[in-house]
Amino acid sequence: MAEEFPFEISPMFEGERIRKDGMYVELSGPKSKGYELVRATPMDEVEDGKFTLIGPDLSEMEEGSRYPFAMIYKIAGELVEEDLESIVERRNHDFQNYIQGMMHLNQRYDVWVRISKDAVAKGLTSFEPIAKAVMMLFKNELPFIEKVEAVYVTDLAEIEKEMDAVKAVYKSRDDRTRDLHDEDVDTFYGCSLCQSFAPSNVCVITPDRISLCGAINWFDGRAAAKVDPEGPQFAIPKGDVIDAESGEYSGVNEIAKSLSSGEYDRIKLHSFFEYPHTSCGCFEVVGFYIPEVDGIGWVDRDYAGTAPNGLPFSTMAGQTGGGKQVAGFLGVGINYFRSPKFIQSDGGWDRVVWMPKNLKDRVLSDIPAEIADKIATEEEAADLDSLRSFLTDKNHPIVERWEAEEEPEEEEVQEAAVAAPAMMPTAMPMQGMPMMMMPPSSGTGGVKIILKNAKVSIDKVIIQRKE
Repeated sequence: MAEEFPFEISPMFEGERIRKDGMYVELSGPKSKGYELVRATPMDEVEDGKFTLIGPDLSEMEEGSRYPFAMIYKIAGELVEEDLESIVERRNHDFQNYIQGMMHLNQRYDVWVRISKDAVAKGLTSFEPIAKAVMMLFKNELPFIEKVEAVYVTDLAEIEKEMDAVKAVYKSRDDRTRDLHDEDVDTFYGCSLCQSFAPSNVCVITPDRISLCGAINWFDGRAAAKVDPEGPQFAIPKGDVIDAESGEYSGVNEIAKSLSSGEYDRIKLHSFFEYPHTSCGCFEVVGFYIPEVDGIGWVDRDYAGTAPNGLPFSTMAGQTGGGKQVAGFLGVGINYFRSPKFIQSDGGWDRVVWMPKNLKDRVLSDIPAEIADKIATEEEAADLDSLRSFLTDKNHPIVERWEAEEEPEEEEVQEAAVAAPAMMPTAMPMQGMPMMMMPPSSGTGGVKIILKNAKVSIDKVIIQRKE
């Protein structure tokens, strides 16, 4: 293989990260344009192994620069069908990361690729060997593909010309699950593609919850598991319903424990705070809790500014990803906003207080009409003070939660004198932020503790009287 290509090909390179100082060129990504697309095509319209490049090749690109980048693969075969397009498309993520000196992140029109300086120094001066290697892997790893042809595009005008049509393809795929819901099926599907970057991630795909990357829906998972039973997409028996509201099922919990090597044993598919779905790193949007208003904000990869909490997407994505269950943060695919079960155990849309305008406009038709104009964007709220004012002026449903919190303290809290404890509870469900008051400096002693919908994780608390 080393003789055929100017690079090594192995799954061992999947987790390779190419930082800016080691990058020869960046392709597509958050500061440029591009996409990846697989189309099921009739056999007689595919020339097996053919590669076409539209735009400048690697050898014509300036070191350290950024270029637009699109990849189109035409696949054909007796078993190839439209339902398999998303699955094959997502495997491009795997196969390009098998290539030493190449980093592939994200999906669809958020795709982001980097080529390293070392790879170019070793002879990678054209996109053709990359395309040839990926086509070879498609046919070797996915036997139902009998013929494959690749077109790569680095010309901005050509990419922009096709972008609307490409997005229409993605939308038509997503729309297939509109009338199918979790309770209508007895099998969900899982995907392990992102475990090279997030080893403990457990991606569960249901009719009401698309994959975190946004590229694989329930129908896609079913098609992939059927044609490639040993592949990265697999069936998850739903099992018993533990809690329909939060989306907890015995079958999902069993697979979570198995895939995470025991790190997690519970996942609630439609919960933001309690045992939330793990977040890989390829998610399209990150949700973040804003304790100052007791609401949830969402920010997508395309938003270059900072959210009202002062953080950009990149920072929040960094602390959310890695395959963890992170209290107060959650990665999702954009199509999950269209789900009738969208974070329903934590208030659904009534808990959402902020989104970038472009993201809000993109899903506006799926936001309940009575809440749509009460969700702020960067145009109405750039910080916490302006956000709170906006929510108050609009009488957002979250304001009722504030009023409930502000009822007279004596009606909410009972004060109790307690002996100095050695241990505190370690697993109370988190629904908000803790509020604690320390012992008074004089008087009869004792500890007054106010816990309002809080989760506290403390190994040990030792309280000693000052002599």
